[in-house]
Amino acid sequence: MLSIGITGGMGSGKTLVCQIFSRLNIPIYNSDNHAKRLMEENESLKNEIKNLLGNESYNEKGKINRRYIAQKVFNNLTLLSGLNAIVHPAVKKDANLWRNNLPETLPYFIRESAILFETGIYKELDFNILVSAPEEIRIERVRERDGLTHDEIKSRINQQWPESKKQTLADFIITNDNKTLLIPQILSIHQKLIHYASAQTGMRLNINP
Repeated sequence: MLSIGITGGMGSGKTLVCQIFSRLNIPIYNSDNHAKRLMEENESLKNEIKNLLGNESYNEKGKINRRYIAQKVFNNLTLLSGLNAIVHPAVKKDANLWRNNLPETLPYFIRESAILFETGIYKELDFNILVSAPEEIRIERVRERDGLTHDEIKSRINQQWPESKKQTLADFIITNDNKTLLIPQILSIHQKLIHYASAQTGMRLNINP
C-alpha cells in the first residue's frame, strides 16, 4: 500500500479534492481534524498549549479556541514553531496508528496536511500531491468561508511556503482555478497510483467502493 501526501495553501480546495478521493474508496487522514481532536482530548497537550499561549487557548468547556490561537501564532513565528513542536509529534504518532489499522489490500491511502512540505512529512511518503490555485482566488474563497479580512488571510498565507517552492517538491499537481476540471485530474492520478501500487505489491488490490 502506497502512502500519499496531499497539501495546498489556504483556499486551494484540498478539502474538496480529498472528498473526491474518498468517494474513490481511498482512506484519508485529515491532519487538521485529528490535531484538533488530540488538542482537546490529550491533557498533556492541552497543558503544554496553555503554557505556551495562555489559558485563553481553551473555552470553559475545554474546547479549543481556534481563532484566539490563530491570532497568536500567525503573527509570531516563535509561537507558531513552538505550537508545531508540541502538536506535530502527537499527530505523527496518531497517523501511524491510523495507518496500521488499514487493510493492506488497499492500493494507497492519503495523508492530508496544510504544512506537508514545511514539516518534512512529505519525505516519509511515496508520492505527494499539491492542490494549486491562484492566490487571488484562494483569498476570496477563504474570505467567503471564514469571514476573515484580506490582511488576516495574507498574513496566514505568508507563514506558509510559496507555491513555487511547493511545486518543485510535488509529484503531482492538481489545478483548482475555477476553470480546469477537477475530476479528470484526480482520476488520472488515481489510475497512476493504482498502477504503481500493483507493480509494487504484485497482488490483487481492493479498489471497489
